[in-house]
Amino acid sequence: MWTDTHTHLDKLTDPKQILEKARSEGVRRMITVGTEPEDWPEVLRLSSQFASEVFGTLGMHPHRADCFNEECEIFLKKHLSDPSIVAVGEIGLDYYYEHSPKDIQKETFVRQMSLAEEEGLPVEIHTRDAEEDTLAVLKEFQGRVQGILHCFTGSYGMAQKALDLGYNISFSGIVTFKKSQELQETCKKIPLNRLHIETDAPYLAPIPYRGKENQPSWVVYVARKVCELHNVTEELLSRQLEENTLKMFPKIKTKKA
Repeated sequence: MWTDTHTHLDKLTDPKQILEKARSEGVRRMITVGTEPEDWPEVLRLSSQFASEVFGTLGMHPHRADCFNEECEIFLKKHLSDPSIVAVGEIGLDYYYEHSPKDIQKETFVRQMSLAEEEGLPVEIHTRDAEEDTLAVLKEFQGRVQGILHCFTGSYGMAQKALDLGYNISFSGIVTFKKSQELQETCKKIPLNRLHIETDAPYLAPIPYRGKENQPSWVVYVARKVCELHNVTEELLSRQLEENTLKMFPKIKTKKA
């Protein structure tokens, strides 16, 4: 049984059918991720409607950091305590696109890390071309906030520093790509008890579906690649990832359908 720790169910057509397909592939639950005020209500709705299988996060993606205001903060403070919401995310820094100015991205990132600390929640972190600044924020909150570097594509050096600061690493379908040898080598070095898997659906479909609209059921292909890289059985990996998921997102254990 698998958990897709980062998907965007609100951006997929027919969530009910998506969930049925996921069940048939052994995907027992998924975490649907909020990225902006426009999708937060839908994340709350989906995680409530499919209570035993879908959990949610709420956060402002770095692309929208310049929209983060007092109203957004009030909304988050109100709803992060919802039983369905298990993390603050997707938050972080993206200097590749830089849709929001770097200084505003950093300010918004820190404010949301503070919210996570206040609520006792983990974080799901997006980082691209911003290793130094991301690590600086993680270090600032070391021991006070735990979380995942989602859809990891950074250097092994960054992964090791994040692990040392107490954060875990999550791999998406990118790790299955033929040209991802460096990322695959990094994956081999990540301890299994600090690792997670995800789809980031509808984006980044794994081999053999690359180029198609991704879906949570295809997280199994990420799992199989991780098994190959670590030379472990699917049964062993499934047990370890389940333990990792429940440790990282403790509200999953307490939420009632």
